[in-house]
Amino acid sequence: MAFQLAGKKYLVTVAGRGIGRELTKTLSEHGCKVYALSKTKETLDIHSAECSNIHTIQADVGNWNEMRKQLSNTEVLDGLVNNAAYATEGKIPSLEVSKDYLDKIVCANLFGTINAIQIIGSKMVAARKPGSIVNVSSLLSLQAIPEYLPYTVTKCGVDMVTKQFALELGPHNIRVNSINPTLVLTENIKHFLASGDNRDKLLLERTPLQRAAEVREIVNPILYLLSDYSSMVSGTTNVIDGGLMSSFG
Repeated sequence: MAFQLAGKKYLVTVAGRGIGRELTKTLSEHGCKVYALSKTKETLDIHSAECSNIHTIQADVGNWNEMRKQLSNTEVLDGLVNNAAYATEGKIPSLEVSKDYLDKIVCANLFGTINAIQIIGSKMVAARKPGSIVNVSSLLSLQAIPEYLPYTVTKCGVDMVTKQFALELGPHNIRVNSINPTLVLTENIKHFLASGDNRDKLLLERTPLQRAAEVREIVNPILYLLSDYSSMVSGTTNVIDGGLMSSFG
C-alpha cells in the first residue's frame, strides 16, 4: 500500500532495535527523512551506513535534559513515533518493586514520551505545521499481567498521554494516537519465548490467531496513522493482538 509519505520528516525514538529499527528503515524506503534516536552508538552507525536519509541522534530517552539538549536544534517535523518500551529487570512481584526501578521505567516509557511530544510538538505548533504523532503503547496498558507492574502502569499512562495531547493539539491539526500491540517477534521477545517465560505463554495460549505478531504487522498500522489515510483518526488506542482481548473475561 502506498501511504504517500515521501518528503515527510519524522523522529523515531529508540530506533536502534525491534519495532523502532524496522519502522525507521521502512519510513526511509518510503522517501521520508528520518531522525533515528537511540542511546546506543553502534545501532545508530548501522542506520547511517544503510540509508543516507536517516539522520542519527544519540540520546537516552529516559534522560529529560539530555533529550532536550540533543533535540533542541531539530528542524520542524511532520511528527514523531515514541517507541520506548523499557522493562529491563523481568519478573518482579508488585509488592517488591523498588522505587529506583519504578523511576527508571517511568522516566523512559512515560516521561520520555511526554518530553518528546513537548519538544517536537511545540515546534510544529509554532510553525503551524500539521502532522501526526504515534505512541507505541501496549496491550498490557489494558490488561494486567503478573509481576509486570512498572511496565503496565507506564503504558497505561502512555494511553492517557495520547488522549491528553490529542485533545490539546487537535486545534493545531496535529493528531495523536497509540498503537497497543501484543507480543511482537523482536529479538528480545524471541529470546523470552525460547526461555519459556510463563507470561508470554499465557498470552499466546489466549490468542485466537495462535501466534505473536510480526514486526511488520505493527509497522504498517503506524504508517497508516502517520499518513493522511487516517486524517480523522486522533486520540485512539489501536489494539493489535490477534483477538487476544476477546478471550479475557
